[in-house]
Amino acid sequence: MAETIKGLKRTNYCGELRLADAGKEVTLFGWCQRQRDLGNLIFIDLRDRTGIIQLSFNDTTDRDIFAKAQSVRSEFVVAAVGTVCERESKNKDIPTGEIEVNVKELRIVSKSETPPFEIVNSEKVGDETTL
Repeated sequence: MAETIKGLKRTNYCGELRLADAGKEVTLFGWCQRQRDLGNLIFIDLRDRTGIIQLSFNDTTDRDIFAKAQSVRSEFVVAAVGTVCERESKNKDIPTGEIEVNVKELRIVSKSETPPFEIVNSEKVGDETTL
């Protein structure tokens, strides 16, 4: 079931945060680009019109929030509240690759069926798949 965003207001767009924002509490909205579940660690790449930022969930994350993060799939719309932190493993391929957001609140605003192809690589998909 989808959750409301009542009481939440976006503080930043995903692509505008940088290492200088470390320690700042932020509220972000966007689409799940992809979710990676490594057992006791979950990463969600959150995308909006400005770029992508990594959300992280670990053993200090509330169990209900962690379970919700496990259920997130590609193209779900989510709202996340958390603290900007420096990443241990940096990604030089994206402007936000030095940081991640440690999430303390997660809301699934809208669920989506998983598309048959990644939206970012849609130019490589044949017409028979997209139709």
